[in-house]
Amino acid sequence: MTENTSGDVPKTPTPSKSPEPSGVDLARVALRAAKDAARARGDAAQQKKQARRGGLRSGARADGRDPMALGSAINRLITERGWEAPAAVGGVMGRWPQIVGEDVAKHCVPERYDEDERVLIVRCDSTAWATNLRLLAPTLVARLNEDLGHGTVQLIKVQGPGGPARRYGPLRAPGSTGPGDTYG
Repeated sequence: MTENTSGDVPKTPTPSKSPEPSGVDLARVALRAAKDAARARGDAAQQKKQARRGGLRSGARADGRDPMALGSAINRLITERGWEAPAAVGGVMGRWPQIVGEDVAKHCVPERYDEDERVLIVRCDSTAWATNLRLLAPTLVARLNEDLGHGTVQLIKVQGPGGPARRYGPLRAPGSTGPGDTYG
Protein backbone atom coordinates (compact mmCIF):
# COMPACT_ATOMS: atom_id res chain seq x y z
CA MET A 1 0.00 0.00 0.00
CA THR A 2 1.21 3.37 -0.79
CA GLU A 3 0.61 6.34 1.40
CA ASN A 4 -0.69 9.59 0.19
CA THR A 5 1.68 12.26 1.50
CA SER A 6 0.07 15.21 -0.16
CA GLY A 7 -3.02 15.13 2.11
CA ASP A 8 -5.44 14.76 -0.72
CA VAL A 9 -8.31 12.39 -0.26
CA PRO A 10 -8.10 9.61 -2.75
CA LYS A 11 -10.90 9.59 -5.31
CA THR A 12 -13.16 6.61 -5.17
CA PRO A 13 -14.68 5.46 -8.38
CA THR A 14 -18.37 6.42 -8.59
CA PRO A 15 -20.80 3.67 -9.53
CA SER A 16 -21.68 4.10 -13.16
CA LYS A 17 -25.29 4.83 -13.97
CA SER A 18 -26.88 3.31 -17.02
CA PRO A 19 -25.21 4.76 -20.03
CA GLU A 20 -27.01 7.67 -21.58
CA PRO A 21 -28.78 6.73 -24.81
CA SER A 22 -26.80 7.36 -27.90
CA GLY A 23 -28.09 9.12 -31.01
CA VAL A 24 -29.89 6.09 -32.48
CA ASP A 25 -31.57 5.21 -29.17
CA LEU A 26 -32.68 8.81 -28.67
CA ALA A 27 -34.16 8.82 -32.16
CA ARG A 28 -36.11 5.59 -31.44
CA VAL A 29 -37.52 6.96 -28.17
CA ALA A 30 -38.52 10.24 -29.82
CA LEU A 31 -40.15 8.40 -32.75
CA ARG A 32 -42.15 6.15 -30.40
CA ALA A 33 -43.35 9.16 -28.40
CA ALA A 34 -44.33 11.00 -31.58
CA LYS A 35 -46.27 7.96 -32.88
CA ASP A 36 -48.14 7.58 -29.58
CA ALA A 37 -49.05 11.27 -29.53
CA ALA A 38 -50.21 11.16 -33.17
CA ARG A 39 -52.31 8.05 -32.50
CA ALA A 40 -53.95 9.72 -29.51
CA ARG A 41 -54.70 12.86 -31.53
CA GLY A 42 -56.06 10.77 -34.40
CA ASP A 43 -58.32 8.70 -32.12
CA ALA A 44 -59.67 11.82 -30.46
CA ALA A 45 -60.24 13.52 -33.82
CA GLN A 46 -61.99 10.41 -35.21
CA GLN A 47 -64.31 10.18 -32.20
CA LYS A 48 -65.07 13.89 -32.41
CA LYS A 49 -65.76 13.59 -36.14
CA GLN A 50 -68.10 10.60 -35.65
CA ALA A 51 -69.94 12.37 -32.86
CA ARG A 52 -70.36 15.44 -35.04
CA ARG A 53 -71.69 13.34 -37.93
CA GLY A 54 -74.00 11.35 -35.69
CA GLY A 55 -72.12 8.05 -35.49
CA LEU A 56 -71.11 5.49 -38.07
CA ARG A 57 -71.69 5.93 -41.78
CA SER A 58 -72.69 3.48 -44.46
CA GLY A 59 -70.54 5.08 -47.12
CA ALA A 60 -68.38 8.03 -47.98
CA ARG A 61 -71.16 10.55 -47.43
CA ALA A 62 -74.10 10.77 -45.05
CA ASP A 63 -77.40 9.51 -46.38
CA GLY A 64 -80.66 7.98 -45.14
CA ARG A 65 -79.19 4.48 -44.97
CA ASP A 66 -76.80 5.34 -42.17
CA PRO A 67 -77.31 3.42 -38.92
CA MET A 68 -78.79 5.27 -35.98
CA ALA A 69 -79.36 4.47 -32.35
CA LEU A 70 -82.61 2.67 -31.51
CA GLY A 71 -83.84 5.38 -29.15
CA SER A 72 -83.36 8.14 -31.70
CA ALA A 73 -85.00 5.99 -34.40
CA ILE A 74 -88.07 5.45 -32.23
CA ASN A 75 -88.25 9.14 -31.28
CA ARG A 76 -88.01 10.08 -34.95
CA LEU A 77 -90.82 7.65 -35.85
CA ILE A 78 -93.05 8.97 -33.05
CA THR A 79 -92.44 12.56 -34.17
CA GLU A 80 -92.98 11.85 -37.87
CA ARG A 81 -96.26 10.02 -37.25
CA GLY A 82 -97.55 12.49 -34.66
CA TRP A 83 -97.79 9.91 -31.89
CA GLU A 84 -96.42 12.10 -29.10
CA ALA A 85 -99.65 12.26 -27.05
CA PRO A 86 -100.60 8.56 -27.40
CA ALA A 87 -97.04 7.53 -26.54
CA ALA A 88 -97.06 9.77 -23.47
CA VAL A 89 -100.44 8.40 -22.36
CA GLY A 90 -99.11 4.87 -22.93
CA GLY A 91 -96.29 5.69 -20.54
CA VAL A 92 -98.87 6.86 -18.01
CA MET A 93 -100.71 3.55 -18.35
CA GLY A 94 -97.49 1.79 -17.46
CA ARG A 95 -97.06 4.01 -14.38
CA TRP A 96 -100.73 3.91 -13.37
CA PRO A 97 -100.07 2.60 -9.81
CA GLN A 98 -97.63 5.45 -9.09
CA ILE A 99 -100.06 8.07 -10.42
CA VAL A 100 -103.31 6.98 -8.76
CA GLY A 101 -101.98 4.98 -5.81
CA GLU A 102 -101.76 1.27 -5.12
CA ASP A 103 -105.29 0.90 -3.70
CA VAL A 104 -107.02 2.50 -6.67
CA ALA A 105 -104.75 0.70 -9.17
CA LYS A 106 -105.78 -2.68 -7.74
CA HIS A 107 -109.41 -2.02 -8.65
CA CYS A 108 -109.28 0.39 -11.61
CA VAL A 109 -107.34 -0.20 -14.84
CA PRO A 110 -106.94 2.21 -17.79
CA GLU A 111 -108.19 0.52 -20.96
CA ARG A 112 -107.60 2.97 -23.80
CA TYR A 113 -107.08 6.58 -24.77
CA ASP A 114 -109.16 8.33 -27.42
CA GLU A 115 -106.82 10.88 -28.96
CA ASP A 116 -109.49 12.75 -30.91
CA GLU A 117 -111.70 13.41 -27.90
CA ARG A 118 -108.78 13.36 -25.39
CA VAL A 119 -110.64 10.90 -23.17
CA LEU A 120 -109.02 8.23 -20.99
CA ILE A 121 -111.31 5.23 -20.48
CA VAL A 122 -110.88 3.39 -17.18
CA ARG A 123 -112.59 0.14 -16.13
CA CYS A 124 -113.26 -0.64 -12.47
CA ASP A 125 -113.92 -4.06 -10.96
CA SER A 126 -116.95 -2.97 -8.92
CA THR A 127 -119.58 -0.27 -9.03
CA ALA A 128 -118.35 1.09 -5.70
CA TRP A 129 -114.85 1.67 -7.11
CA ALA A 130 -116.37 3.16 -10.28
CA THR A 131 -118.29 5.66 -8.15
CA ASN A 132 -115.18 6.44 -6.12
CA LEU A 133 -113.14 7.01 -9.28
CA ARG A 134 -115.83 9.26 -10.76
CA LEU A 135 -115.46 11.45 -7.65
CA LEU A 136 -111.66 11.45 -8.02
CA ALA A 137 -111.73 12.10 -11.80
CA PRO A 138 -111.15 15.90 -11.73
CA THR A 139 -108.13 15.45 -9.45
CA LEU A 140 -106.76 12.66 -11.67
CA VAL A 141 -107.24 14.77 -14.82
CA ALA A 142 -105.24 17.59 -13.22
CA ARG A 143 -102.50 15.17 -12.11
CA LEU A 144 -102.30 13.55 -15.56
CA ASN A 145 -102.12 16.92 -17.30
CA GLU A 146 -99.28 17.99 -15.00
CA ASP A 147 -97.38 14.91 -16.12
CA LEU A 148 -98.34 14.91 -19.83
CA GLY A 149 -98.90 18.56 -20.65
CA HIS A 150 -101.92 20.80 -20.42
CA GLY A 151 -105.02 19.53 -22.20
CA THR A 152 -103.74 16.05 -23.05
CA VAL A 153 -106.53 14.41 -21.03
CA GLN A 154 -109.77 16.38 -20.81
CA LEU A 155 -112.03 13.71 -19.37
CA ILE A 156 -111.80 10.37 -17.62
CA LYS A 157 -114.66 8.10 -18.60
CA VAL A 158 -115.23 5.50 -15.89
CA GLN A 159 -116.84 2.19 -16.73
CA GLY A 160 -118.18 -0.29 -14.22
CA PRO A 161 -117.54 -4.00 -14.26
CA GLY A 162 -118.57 -6.05 -17.23
CA GLY A 163 -121.21 -8.63 -16.39
CA PRO A 164 -121.25 -12.21 -17.56
CA ALA A 165 -122.30 -12.93 -21.11
CA ARG A 166 -126.03 -12.69 -21.59
CA ARG A 167 -127.77 -15.93 -22.19
CA TYR A 168 -130.85 -16.15 -24.27
CA GLY A 169 -133.10 -19.13 -23.81
CA PRO A 170 -136.34 -20.51 -22.51
CA LEU A 171 -135.59 -19.69 -18.83
CA ARG A 172 -135.44 -15.96 -19.41
CA ALA A 173 -138.19 -13.85 -17.82
CA PRO A 174 -140.08 -11.61 -20.27
CA GLY A 175 -139.01 -7.96 -19.98
CA SER A 176 -135.86 -8.80 -18.04
CA THR A 177 -132.50 -7.43 -19.14
CA GLY A 178 -130.84 -10.47 -17.62
CA PRO A 179 -127.71 -10.24 -15.49
CA GLY A 180 -127.29 -6.62 -16.61
CA ASP A 181 -129.88 -5.68 -13.98
CA THR A 182 -127.27 -6.11 -11.25
CA TYR A 183 -124.18 -4.81 -13.02
CA GLY A 184 -123.31 -1.43 -14.34
